[in-house]
Amino acid sequence: MANALVVRGGWEGHRPIEATSLFVPFLTDNGFDVRISDSTAAYLDLSGVDLVVQCVTMSTITREELAGLRSAVAAGTGFTGWHGGIADSFRASADYLQLVGGQFATHPSREPGECRGGETDNFLRHSVEITDLGREHPITAGLADFDLRTEQYWVLHDDLIDVLATTTHPVRPWHPWHRPITSPAIWTRQWGAGRIVVTTPGHSLDVLEDPNVRTVIERGMLWASRTASAS
Repeated sequence: MANALVVRGGWEGHRPIEATSLFVPFLTDNGFDVRISDSTAAYLDLSGVDLVVQCVTMSTITREELAGLRSAVAAGTGFTGWHGGIADSFRASADYLQLVGGQFATHPSREPGECRGGETDNFLRHSVEITDLGREHPITAGLADFDLRTEQYWVLHDDLIDVLATTTHPVRPWHPWHRPITSPAIWTRQWGAGRIVVTTPGHSLDVLEDPNVRTVIERGMLWASRTASAS
């Protein structure tokens, strides 16, 4: 039996308990023994863990905890998550940013005159477009481009990621950029012997329950697991 560790916490706006609870039954149905931790102290000892699913937005992590996570992934433990729970974690840690290969920068808002001061100010209809690589990859194969109305992540990233899907931020009169910006929306990363999968949609439970988003996250968990990467 494979072992999965779910680590959840950080900013409550991303509903870390409810969000991760959506996927625990899938893991158990696929043969994982699932352990849940509300603290990154679990990263101090990841012996025997085949997959880490993280949902910790912002927050902090100690040097020792991060060293445990990095070492485990390099040795073959899979690491995955969605939205701010993986792409906006531990902002003060450059070593964490290097591990995941991409960092949330912003999510542009609607026209200023339409903003009312709530989270929906940042809900924009946008497309997630599968790349040529994504059309052949086990995580996204068979999926067509799809639309969402939610936060659209603008991501800063490096060239060590393999991009399975992108999203493009258009030019609007109220924004200061002057050409469309394409960001990775779904990516994988090889880190030593370990596999990492980042899915940027997932701000709220309804987005996580979107069939396309849920499929990507579930397939990503299976693909990242040590048992899959060793086959």
